Amino acid sequence: MAKKRDRLEIIYTILSIIKERDNSIKKTPLLRYTNISSQSFGEYYNELVDKDLIREVSDRKGKVYVTLTDKGFNFLSKYSLIRNFIDEFEL
Repeated sequence: MAKKRDRLEIIYTILSIIKERDNSIKKTPLLRYTNISSQSFGEYYNELVDKDLIREVSDRKGKVYVTLTDKGFNFLSKYSLIRNFIDEFEL
């Protein structure tokens, strides 16, 4: 049976998806890629906006995209270090 993702893993997944899409993705595709319920996604999304890890930006046509902030990039970098540390020691 597959292990459930914990809160930090889901946050890492959301931020990673944004980064992998050239730091610009619409909210609905982001929801689909995260593979969590829309209610849970909304809660995570609002938290990430509130904590200034992501932000919404509009293009000239008024389309809204989600991008990472510097703080979001910093989270990804530090979380990757922690994951590598845990993997290295097989914890």
